[in-house]
Amino acid sequence: MGRLDPAKLFVEYRDGTGPTIPVSGRRHTLTHSDMTGELFLTTGLHFAYDKVDVEMRDEVLGEWLQTGKGYIYCVYLHIDEGQFTLEESTIRNQVFIRELPLALEAIRYGDSTFFSSYPQLDYAPVIVHFKSSYPGVNRREDWRNFAHFKSRAM
Repeated sequence: MGRLDPAKLFVEYRDGTGPTIPVSGRRHTLTHSDMTGELFLTTGLHFAYDKVDVEMRDEVLGEWLQTGKGYIYCVYLHIDEGQFTLEESTIRNQVFIRELPLALEAIRYGDSTFFSSYPQLDYAPVIVHFKSSYPGVNRREDWRNFAHFKSRAM
């Protein structure tokens, strides 16, 4: 896992969102450049599909959802939609697992004003959905909370 370089993280707000509002319905789209190592975090009321590479589908999508017990943060990772073999999907799954801590750190760092305004959300569960057409790869996992991914760069 690489370390977050704040100079290579670019943040954009859309759809009437801002550094501190809203909580419910707040969605993140994290994309990156393989060439430069730059990360692009878009925060809005909708996922920024216009930023997604439709061939690679290696973005990280996340959203805050309110439950009866409080807030949870759901992450959606596109492993495959049947366009990859099981072997390719297994490799993609391993790459997502390796890079997800950096992605969560980038989201936490890029939205740090939001977390400062709602410190309790640092302890909300992070639930990751690995979306795949292969039953062994398609699953849901608990990835602790954002406090675990707080950047050392802060």
